[in-house]
Amino acid sequence: MQSFTQYAPTEIVFGRGAEDRLAEWVKKHGGSRVMLVYGGGSAVRSGLLPKLEALLEKEGVPCAALGGVQPNPLLSFAREGVVRAREFGADMIVAVGGGSAIDTAKAIAHGAANPGTDIWQFWKAERPLTQSLPVGVVLTLSAAGSETSSSAVITNQETGEKRGINTDFNRPRFALMNPELTFTLPPFQIACGIVDIMMHTLDRYFTKTEGNEFTDEVAEALLRVVIRNGRKAMADPADYDAMSELMWCGSVSHNGLTGLGVVMDFSVHQLGHELGGMFDIAHGASLSILWGSWASYVRGEKPERFARYAEKVWGVTDAADTEAAALAGIEKTVDYFRELNMPVCFSGGAMGVQPEPVIAELALRCSFYEKRLVGQFKKLDREDLYNIYTAANR
Repeated sequence: MQSFTQYAPTEIVFGRGAEDRLAEWVKKHGGSRVMLVYGGGSAVRSGLLPKLEALLEKEGVPCAALGGVQPNPLLSFAREGVVRAREFGADMIVAVGGGSAIDTAKAIAHGAANPGTDIWQFWKAERPLTQSLPVGVVLTLSAAGSETSSSAVITNQETGEKRGINTDFNRPRFALMNPELTFTLPPFQIACGIVDIMMHTLDRYFTKTEGNEFTDEVAEALLRVVIRNGRKAMADPADYDAMSELMWCGSVSHNGLTGLGVVMDFSVHQLGHELGGMFDIAHGASLSILWGSWASYVRGEKPERFARYAEKVWGVTDAADTEAAALAGIEKTVDYFRELNMPVCFSGGAMGVQPEPVIAELALRCSFYEKRLVGQFKKLDREDLYNIYTAANR
């Protein structure tokens, strides 16, 4: 094993009825006035939100609810949440939903704890983040893994920028995870979640770091479990066993375990953020659109890594050579995305094929106007990014 520092402090309550213990965990982590942050009306229509409010009220914990979080969560909404949280005097923010609700809750927590500072300054690295309010989660979507991760992503609608920030202040104090709360998800959301879970591990797995046998085995096992149970979940969203496996894999995939000791890449996420920021497409869709083009572009950096992936994850054992195995692993991944009815190029996405100036603008934005290189497996400059976007623009 290579050297690493591991910090995964989120307490997990997993299984049927986990959400029933909300008041207990709020109190355990010092919450006395709670803001519940959720997305659309499903949390209300399903009865989940009223149930959570009643649980808190029964235990004497005042709460306020803020609904309206959108996919690709917006900076403007998070700013509104900061104002509301301060007015209410919230000392804990609890997200009810998936990654978008959780990332919004994290942003509100940062802003509420730092009056006088606009939260976008934290995302632009213009101000250091030194304090925040505690965040809890009632998870209803297996995808982003934000319930255990140190990351949070917000979109500035005014500028079209989608940015992430990594800090231990982003780590929720607790996550209540009942797979039954995911049973009513539409197939597209389930599929987006499967892609996102896979990508959080793939962006760690494709590394030039050697000598991490256990980390590699964990990553490969997680990917196999997600692929297998992803098929079952798409066939039957009320399959508790399949949905529970996806839910736990989503958390493990982004809590750091599948990348311990490695130099992580995350190029595909960076490429996808620009696509999501410009076209407001689902995060999982942006990843499935770009992964194949990225993988084909960079596989020559370490073809044996792609060949191992093909064998260990997809069972490719009959390839003629390393290059053939690498290509087979990429093809099988893209075919799996197609099986999930996910787009694998621009023409399959909501935005369609784009003119060349748009591709050039995407590459320029992703390179932060040529102020950074993206990724580690192969460090990508603006020209590399342009070539990958171009390959996917079909």
